[in-house]
Amino acid sequence: MADKIINPPITSMKDAFSVKGYNVVITGGNRGIGRGITQAFAECGANVAIMCRNVESAQAVCEELAPLGGTYLAIKCDMSNYDEVVAAKEEIAKTFDHVDVLVNNAGIDAHLSIFDDDHLMEFEKVMKVNLGGPTACSAVFGQWMIDEKRGGEIIMISSIGGEGIGNPRINPMPSYNTSKAAINHLTHHLAILLGDHGIRVNCIAPGLTHSGLDADLPPIVNDYVENDMPTHRFGEPIEIGALCVFLSSPAAVQMTGDVLRHDGGIMTVGLTF
Repeated sequence: MADKIINPPITSMKDAFSVKGYNVVITGGNRGIGRGITQAFAECGANVAIMCRNVESAQAVCEELAPLGGTYLAIKCDMSNYDEVVAAKEEIAKTFDHVDVLVNNAGIDAHLSIFDDDHLMEFEKVMKVNLGGPTACSAVFGQWMIDEKRGGEIIMISSIGGEGIGNPRINPMPSYNTSKAAINHLTHHLAILLGDHGIRVNCIAPGLTHSGLDADLPPIVNDYVENDMPTHRFGEPIEIGALCVFLSSPAAVQMTGDVLRHDGGIMTVGLTF
């Protein structure tokens, strides 16, 4: 093992929360929570590469952000395909000479119980995208970070569903929740593996958030938010982005291997339905 890369502590609050000039890669950064993460980094002065399947929508986001003055890239990629991830990294490397932050946000929802899932096709698809995608991106971009010897930050986006909450009679999502539980575990694993290289790995577990994946929630969920949830509202994508910016900043250099809930207090009071 070569000399360890140790991220120095901050010595003052000047620029402690700054990510200005950082090169950031965000999967699924074109919509939902990913769009909020993209906006947060861009507004804080970072350059952003959006990797997603719908490159046209990513290009539209880049055009919207252009007045902020950074460099914004739209890269077509199916994150569940390892070869496409490698090709996307090579395309990004034509513009960015290194990457400071990778946000593994892209994922898909699920609806079927395993007993209604013919040949477990949905289960396999969700696991391939929600777990296989972040694993492939972490391997490819993590190796780039290792090679550049600059350290870095990898952020996973999981879910409080990964902690085993929820009533399967109301919203059966075994594949989704299992994939997110695996992401939590992968976070711990990579944090240990990459620590000597100065690369930190953390995870954000959103609760109820206006992301596009919340459209199919049953009415009982809205009743729960209004009556029981401590903050009494859904989270917003840019709030997840704000936490990503903090985790990537010098202020958070002693944080790694953490799974941080962003849930408005749901896990404090528990689900009541």
